[in-house]
Amino acid sequence: MPVQIFDSMQRKNVALDPREPGRIGMYVCGPTVYNYIHIGNARTFLWFDLVRRYLTYRGFAVTYVMNYTDVDDKIIERAKLEGVTPEEITTKYAEAFEEDMAAIGVRPADILVRATDHVSDMVRAIEGLVARNLAYEAGGDVWYAVENFAGYGKLSNRTLDDMRAGERVEPHEGKRHPLDFALWKSAKEGEPAWESLWGPGRPGWHIECSVMSTKYLGMGFDIHGGGSDLIFPHHENEIAEAEGVEDGHFVRHWMHAGMVQMESEKMSKSLGNVALTKDVVASYPGQVARYWAIAGSYRSQVVFSDGALEDARLAYERLQTFVASARHVLGEDMPVPTPRVRDDDDLDPTGYVARFISAMDDDFNSAEALAVVHDLVRAGNKVLEAAQRGDAGARDELVQHAEDFLELMGVLGLTFEADEVSSELVGSLVEFLLELREQAREEKAFARADAIRDRLTELGVAVEDTPAGPRWRTGSASA
Repeated sequence: MPVQIFDSMQRKNVALDPREPGRIGMYVCGPTVYNYIHIGNARTFLWFDLVRRYLTYRGFAVTYVMNYTDVDDKIIERAKLEGVTPEEITTKYAEAFEEDMAAIGVRPADILVRATDHVSDMVRAIEGLVARNLAYEAGGDVWYAVENFAGYGKLSNRTLDDMRAGERVEPHEGKRHPLDFALWKSAKEGEPAWESLWGPGRPGWHIECSVMSTKYLGMGFDIHGGGSDLIFPHHENEIAEAEGVEDGHFVRHWMHAGMVQMESEKMSKSLGNVALTKDVVASYPGQVARYWAIAGSYRSQVVFSDGALEDARLAYERLQTFVASARHVLGEDMPVPTPRVRDDDDLDPTGYVARFISAMDDDFNSAEALAVVHDLVRAGNKVLEAAQRGDAGARDELVQHAEDFLELMGVLGLTFEADEVSSELVGSLVEFLLELREQAREEKAFARADAIRDRLTELGVAVEDTPAGPRWRTGSASA
């Protein structure tokens, strides 16, 4: 079965229909690098990282393009506030963004582009819009004439009258229609500027994404993504620009991630109700934040709270405990994570991998996919003790469960790799303490034996006495 996605333009689930069989071109609107990103921003980028991972797993060759907006009013204001140049601001916050992404397991885009490297391309596109009577110059500024583009509003499914009534429109004496938007802004003293037919200035926000996406992926590329707050005006304006410059459909499929809320309001820097990603990962492991982000549908609106992160931590630790226990029992037989590609002919239809794929094929239903993973872990935990006793069949079953588990975790971008030296050292020390505990029990020094067990528990090592001997694992949660 083909992968199904919810197409924001068509407003329904449709089969993913790439322009070229087996290949996907995907563009996602990146950050404006003037400040640290909040966890709502991070969730959007994390989700499209997961989309890329999953499509690659399903056999597609994915080219992922993302941009940095590195010329913007907000950047200029931030530079003034910090007393540095705009370039220093964009460098600082681009590096901070990359650190945040690495902390939550988001891989860099295949092609990462900066607006300031493509101003000449934007100028040529604006010239083309002016030539086709879709844009006009007024006092050194250039505006897009929305009334002259017949398809304006088709993504947001609104008319010009609806948009005008529902949006805050900035007045400007040079605009012919209240919803006309800036393609080129004339230079102001002390601001970055480039030369153009209309005098020195800089591009507006929207033109950068329509120009850079088609430059690298071509007209009619497969997936354009971003947060749902970008549907209007940003993505609506991108369509008007791209399809105004060149006839044809700009994008085959639109995907939009839901917003994150805090205290019943959309998380927003302008509202001041944000949790910065760097602060979240300072309090919780990045993998826990990743688990929280993918625990529900990418299109859903989720609430950020310490309680939600604590739930994610407990769920992640159940997975972590299974890995640690399987490694302890299997030793050198423990499978290693190995990237692979899965197609429908390579599956046991009743197995956990097939169930996982069925869930993810349905518009990337990660909530159901994680439920499958936890079912797998429960089954794995049931054979752990028998495998530790030396039951060959149980051991083979545990190896298969561990192999499937690591495969699916690789798709989700969840990792459980400990430092090998530290892991071996901890394991050796725990085994030594358990030997001392067994010696104390043989000597009937039960108080000393209990003290050793209690101390291990305090250190996060759960000990279970079984007929085959003591079994230990890090953490105390069970799947």
